[in-house]
Amino acid sequence: MKQLKRVKNLMHKYRHAWVFLYGFIYLPWFLYLEKHVTSQYYLVHSTIDDYIPFVEYFIVPYLLWFLFVSGFVLYFFFTDVPAFYKLVTFLFTGMTLFLIVCTLFPNGLALRPATFARDNIFVDMVKMLYATDTSTNVLPSIHVYNTIGICIAVSRSKKLQQHKIINTGTYLLAALIILSTMFLKQHSVVDVMTASIMAYALYHVVYVTEPKFAPQLTKQTS
Repeated sequence: MKQLKRVKNLMHKYRHAWVFLYGFIYLPWFLYLEKHVTSQYYLVHSTIDDYIPFVEYFIVPYLLWFLFVSGFVLYFFFTDVPAFYKLVTFLFTGMTLFLIVCTLFPNGLALRPATFARDNIFVDMVKMLYATDTSTNVLPSIHVYNTIGICIAVSRSKKLQQHKIINTGTYLLAALIILSTMFLKQHSVVDVMTASIMAYALYHVVYVTEPKFAPQLTKQTS
């Protein structure tokens, strides 16, 4: 009985975990696009892309993105439910818009190098990335959008603002992640700009209008 009660208490305490069900919408939709958008798509390109060199070392911050986003999402999940709801609302709204754009406007890149000037472990990691991730469905960049979303959540957290090292490290890593998308030829400058514009717009929807719905949200999650 004690164990059953403990389980019930945990389920009640973390009932906001229901939002992770979004994965059952996002992943099948994204995988469908990855499988079917293979030949006929709009080629995203900017002349600025041609001046950005390929630098394989950026594979490190690029891959750290997965821990960066998931780590902060879990942090807010366990420590600040209202902030968690705002963050996932921001992230999932943008991710859904990304899926809609790629469905109605199939897009891709032709920026990846055919050969590599160097042969090292970082190049090997890039080759693995290229082999598992197609060069389609890139506009807007979710890598960039979600990175900005994490920065917004961190900047609005009173607890995290008390730790300068965490703040500095967060923004520094975020900058490297955004740069990595272009230096690895995973994204065009166009992808980065559209993701930034989308983040700016949704920031005003999710966060700036916060006083209008924050009291009700807090009540629901208490």
